[in-house]
Amino acid sequence: MSLAREVSFEIDERIFSEGGKADRFWIIHTGTVALDLHVPGRRAAVVETLGAGELLGWSWFVPPHRWHLGAQASSPVRAYEFDAAAVRELCGTNPELKDELCTYVSGVIAGRLRSARVRLLDLYAPHGAGEVP
Repeated sequence: MSLAREVSFEIDERIFSEGGKADRFWIIHTGTVALDLHVPGRRAAVVETLGAGELLGWSWFVPPHRWHLGAQASSPVRAYEFDAAAVRELCGTNPELKDELCTYVSGVIAGRLRSARVRLLDLYAPHGAGEVP
Protein backbone atom coordinates (compact mmCIF):
# COMPACT_ATOMS: atom_id res chain seq x y z
CA MET A 1 0.00 0.00 0.00
CA SER A 2 3.01 2.30 0.28
CA LEU A 3 2.89 2.55 -3.53
CA ALA A 4 -0.82 3.44 -3.62
CA ARG A 5 -2.53 6.79 -3.79
CA GLU A 6 -6.23 7.48 -3.37
CA VAL A 7 -8.11 8.66 -6.47
CA SER A 8 -11.70 9.22 -7.44
CA PHE A 9 -13.69 9.08 -10.67
CA GLU A 10 -17.00 10.77 -11.38
CA ILE A 11 -19.99 8.87 -12.78
CA ASP A 12 -19.53 8.23 -16.54
CA GLU A 13 -15.84 9.21 -16.40
CA ARG A 14 -13.72 7.21 -18.83
CA ILE A 15 -10.88 5.62 -16.85
CA PHE A 16 -9.08 4.01 -19.77
CA SER A 17 -9.74 2.93 -23.34
CA GLU A 18 -8.95 -0.26 -25.17
CA GLY A 19 -5.51 -0.07 -26.81
CA GLY A 20 -4.20 2.73 -24.57
CA LYS A 21 -1.01 2.53 -22.53
CA ALA A 22 -1.54 0.44 -19.38
CA ASP A 23 0.73 2.19 -16.90
CA ARG A 24 -1.34 1.88 -13.72
CA PHE A 25 -4.01 -0.20 -12.03
CA TRP A 26 -6.54 0.25 -9.25
CA ILE A 27 -8.18 -1.56 -6.38
CA ILE A 28 -11.74 -0.26 -6.14
CA HIS A 29 -12.67 0.99 -2.68
CA THR A 30 -16.23 2.17 -3.40
CA GLY A 31 -18.43 2.44 -6.49
CA THR A 32 -18.71 0.46 -9.69
CA VAL A 33 -16.83 0.37 -12.98
CA ALA A 34 -18.10 -1.09 -16.26
CA LEU A 35 -15.59 -2.95 -18.41
CA ASP A 36 -16.35 -2.76 -22.11
CA LEU A 37 -15.13 -4.22 -25.36
CA HIS A 38 -15.08 -2.48 -28.72
CA VAL A 39 -17.45 -4.18 -31.19
CA PRO A 40 -16.98 -2.94 -34.79
CA GLY A 41 -20.10 -1.26 -36.13
CA ARG A 42 -21.85 -1.29 -32.73
CA ARG A 43 -21.71 0.37 -29.35
CA ALA A 44 -19.08 -0.96 -26.98
CA ALA A 45 -20.38 -4.03 -25.16
CA VAL A 46 -20.20 -3.99 -21.36
CA VAL A 47 -18.74 -7.37 -20.44
CA GLU A 48 -18.45 -7.03 -16.66
CA THR A 49 -19.09 -4.63 -13.81
CA LEU A 50 -16.56 -4.38 -11.00
CA GLY A 51 -17.09 -3.21 -7.44
CA ALA A 52 -15.43 -2.78 -4.06
CA GLY A 53 -12.32 -4.86 -3.47
CA GLU A 54 -11.83 -5.79 -7.11
CA LEU A 55 -8.80 -5.24 -9.33
CA LEU A 56 -9.34 -2.76 -12.14
CA GLY A 57 -6.76 -3.33 -14.85
CA TRP A 58 -4.50 -6.29 -15.50
CA SER A 59 -2.90 -5.27 -18.80
CA TRP A 60 -0.10 -3.46 -16.92
CA PHE A 61 1.24 -6.87 -15.87
CA VAL A 62 1.50 -8.45 -19.34
CA PRO A 63 3.57 -6.97 -22.20
CA PRO A 64 2.99 -4.97 -24.34
CA HIS A 65 1.17 -3.14 -21.49
CA ARG A 66 -1.82 -1.99 -23.57
CA TRP A 67 -5.40 -2.09 -22.28
CA HIS A 68 -7.33 -5.10 -23.57
CA LEU A 69 -10.69 -3.62 -22.49
CA GLY A 70 -12.05 -0.17 -21.71
CA ALA A 71 -13.35 1.06 -18.36
CA GLN A 72 -15.89 3.68 -17.35
CA ALA A 73 -17.20 4.64 -13.91
CA SER A 74 -20.84 3.51 -13.55
CA SER A 75 -21.15 5.41 -10.28
CA PRO A 76 -18.84 7.67 -8.31
CA VAL A 77 -15.69 5.63 -7.59
CA ARG A 78 -12.98 5.84 -4.97
CA ALA A 79 -9.97 3.64 -5.57
CA TYR A 80 -6.35 3.01 -4.71
CA GLU A 81 -4.17 3.67 -7.73
CA PHE A 82 -0.81 1.96 -8.24
CA ASP A 83 1.98 2.93 -10.61
CA ALA A 84 2.57 -0.19 -12.70
CA ALA A 85 6.28 0.41 -13.33
CA ALA A 86 6.95 0.77 -9.59
CA VAL A 87 5.07 -2.45 -8.83
CA ARG A 88 6.88 -4.35 -11.61
CA GLU A 89 10.20 -3.03 -10.26
CA LEU A 90 9.29 -4.23 -6.78
CA CYS A 91 8.40 -7.63 -8.26
CA GLY A 92 11.90 -7.75 -9.78
CA THR A 93 13.43 -7.59 -6.31
CA ASN A 94 10.82 -9.73 -4.57
CA PRO A 95 10.17 -13.08 -6.33
CA GLU A 96 7.56 -14.10 -3.74
CA LEU A 97 5.52 -10.96 -4.46
CA LYS A 98 5.87 -11.57 -8.20
CA ASP A 99 4.61 -15.16 -7.81
CA GLU A 100 1.64 -14.04 -5.71
CA LEU A 101 0.73 -11.28 -8.17
CA CYS A 102 1.13 -13.63 -11.14
CA THR A 103 -1.25 -16.14 -9.57
CA TYR A 104 -3.76 -13.46 -8.62
CA VAL A 105 -3.65 -11.56 -11.93
CA SER A 106 -3.87 -14.75 -14.02
CA GLY A 107 -7.03 -15.68 -12.08
CA VAL A 108 -8.47 -12.22 -12.81
CA ILE A 109 -7.62 -12.60 -16.51
CA ALA A 110 -9.31 -16.00 -16.67
CA GLY A 111 -12.44 -14.64 -14.99
CA ARG A 112 -12.60 -11.62 -17.29
CA LEU A 113 -12.16 -13.80 -20.36
CA ARG A 114 -15.02 -16.04 -19.23
CA SER A 115 -17.26 -13.05 -18.50
CA ALA A 116 -16.50 -11.48 -21.88
CA ARG A 117 -17.25 -14.74 -23.68
CA VAL A 118 -20.56 -15.28 -21.91
CA ARG A 119 -21.65 -11.66 -22.35
CA LEU A 120 -20.79 -11.55 -26.07
CA LEU A 121 -22.60 -14.83 -26.67
CA ASP A 122 -25.61 -13.48 -24.78
CA LEU A 123 -25.62 -10.37 -26.97
CA TYR A 124 -24.89 -11.84 -30.39
CA ALA A 125 -25.53 -15.61 -30.43
CA PRO A 126 -28.78 -17.60 -30.46
CA HIS A 127 -30.58 -17.95 -27.10
CA GLY A 128 -28.75 -20.25 -24.66
CA ALA A 129 -25.45 -20.18 -26.52
CA GLY A 130 -23.81 -18.20 -23.71
CA GLU A 131 -24.18 -20.99 -21.18
CA VAL A 132 -20.86 -22.43 -20.05
CA PRO A 133 -20.72 -25.98 -18.73
